Amino acid sequence: MTKRTAGDGVAESGDGIAQSVHHILRELGENPGREGLLKTPARVSRSLREMTSGYGVDVDALINNAMFKEECNEMVLVKDITFYSLCEHHLLPFFGKAHVAYLPDKHIIGLSKIPKLVDVFARRLQVQERMTRQVAQTLEQKLKPLGVAVVLEARHLCMEMRGAESLRSPTLTSAMLGAFRNDARTREEFLKLIVKA
Repeated sequence: MTKRTAGDGVAESGDGIAQSVHHILRELGENPGREGLLKTPARVSRSLREMTSGYGVDVDALINNAMFKEECNEMVLVKDITFYSLCEHHLLPFFGKAHVAYLPDKHIIGLSKIPKLVDVFARRLQVQERMTRQVAQTLEQKLKPLGVAVVLEARHLCMEMRGAESLRSPTLTSAMLGAFRNDARTREEFLKLIVKA
């Protein structure tokens, strides 16, 4: 580990992320030793670890202890689930709402697990398309329902703050599996339910 001089803003803790942020600040022409930036490398390290904590979550353990046998075959929908994620291309945030529905087939899942599942995949470096598919496929694999539908609507700061600078242009992605893909009436019911009033 490179030895740092006193007061340069990097504790000799072996935190590679903090040391990298310290280097980035220097490359940007900043002085990492000034008062306002002194603790920035450690803060950025902690925030990045928190925002990517989904890698450390056991999805099986999250879901398996909350599945219940139930004779129910009507749509279950949790809408307007707020999520925050990081675009893997620029490490800038994208954020928005998720709408998740499934048609049970002998098993249901505790409702609170659906927002938690969205959060697990959001707290990874992501692209919105993959995150949408991951939520849908996980529910399909674990619950074996008649169908799953997931729609994500998000704003991407990598598109708003740089590049196209297209302000407030939300991106919508969807994954329709089983009955939601094969039955137009089921799909239409879901889409009507998630439309904002």
